[in-house]
Amino acid sequence: MQISTYLLFDGNCAPAFAFYQQVFGGELQLTTVGESPMQQAFPPALQTRVVHARLISPLLDIAASDWLHPTEQPKPGNLMCLYVNGGNAEETTRLFQQLSLAATVTDPLSQQPFGLYGALNDAFGVRWMFHA
Repeated sequence: MQISTYLLFDGNCAPAFAFYQQVFGGELQLTTVGESPMQQAFPPALQTRVVHARLISPLLDIAASDWLHPTEQPKPGNLMCLYVNGGNAEETTRLFQQLSLAATVTDPLSQQPFGLYGALNDAFGVRWMFHA
């Protein structure tokens, strides 16, 4: 299990990560809605949105997507969160439950086509995303 930085974009994740790859080098992994198991659940207009991107270089390891929470508008402060990934369902559930105390749970922890996922804004306003 590891905690890293996760960036949230509103439709421009692919060009942003192409730029970051030019700057930092490294290996870019990028999956759009149209390339994912969730393809049929979304309209054609959303097929080019990035479901998950990750750039790994000797200098950094960052992940991102085009999935800013539907109730949010992009603004400084809500475009980044802490990303808890890897590990197993039991450990992920334990951490999610502990951080949920006095938090606003925006996405209850649940099984998705890409694995166990949940998100919350903790009691201090910090956004957390979980994936196992």
